[in-house]
Amino acid sequence: MHTPSSELRTKIGKVKQTCLEVTEPAELMKFMLAEIPSKSRNELKSLLAHHQISVDGEVVTKYNHPLEIGQQLVVTWTKVLMEKQPEGLTIVFEDPHIIIVEKRAGLLSIATATEKEQTAYSILSDHVKKRDPKNKIFVLHRLDRETSGVMMFAKSEKIQQLLQNAWKDAVLERSYVVVVEGAVTKEQGTITSWLTESKAYIMYSSRTPNDGQKAVTHYKVLKKNKNYSLLEVKLETGRKNQIRVHMQDIGHSVIGDKKYGAIKHPIGRLGLHARVLAFKHPITGEEVRYETDIPKEFLNLFS
Repeated sequence: MHTPSSELRTKIGKVKQTCLEVTEPAELMKFMLAEIPSKSRNELKSLLAHHQISVDGEVVTKYNHPLEIGQQLVVTWTKVLMEKQPEGLTIVFEDPHIIIVEKRAGLLSIATATEKEQTAYSILSDHVKKRDPKNKIFVLHRLDRETSGVMMFAKSEKIQQLLQNAWKDAVLERSYVVVVEGAVTKEQGTITSWLTESKAYIMYSSRTPNDGQKAVTHYKVLKKNKNYSLLEVKLETGRKNQIRVHMQDIGHSVIGDKKYGAIKHPIGRLGLHARVLAFKHPITGEEVRYETDIPKEFLNLFS
């Protein structure tokens, strides 16, 4: 592996540019993860998105760009990198059309009739208005307040319409990790039911076809012990509280989810995290994929 030359070994944040020489053929992302271990994959993707990486003088935005021996890769550490992250969420990707964030548990996605407090939407609105008061953001989908993970917002009404009208085709993968009560015996399965909402905002699940909105959830067991199971869950439909209701349906409520039958509350939050969002970019047509880490407090239950 190539080590940056001595004058560039100072703390990367203070260096305006870092120059790296390619010593063996590699994919750009693999090369950068090895060369700049202090930065996460999402931070490096953000640099690519903000046109801060060039190879032999040409700006490169594709993470799988092939590198050849002898090429010079330059990372420009501009102010964009140093821009303060808004409180309560982390921006993992931003371009002129969309913003992808990782939301923490406890933060509302958007305001409701009863709650006008700070939301992911209001935080991001303030964020884009700091650059230009005319800037706006537009909602594409939402996560429950107690669910953490990846969310996407549009930066114009046109992009919102493009994505919402083609949501089924545009979104290639939405997957979650969830910790449920008890040991799930069936290693993988699919849950199908029809959901309706009561006046008290509780979703009810029915096995009778067309008795509500059809909801389909696929799950796979990743880890388990006698008390809990960690599942990977993929949604075919995105109904309100879908995963939470379907976990109750199979007799394994999401931990911390009193609303849908949970008795255990071991981590002080709901055991649900939106881990992967993959979609076709509405303008470039490129496949964009964001994957976050499984929350440590989930994994600690299985150590």
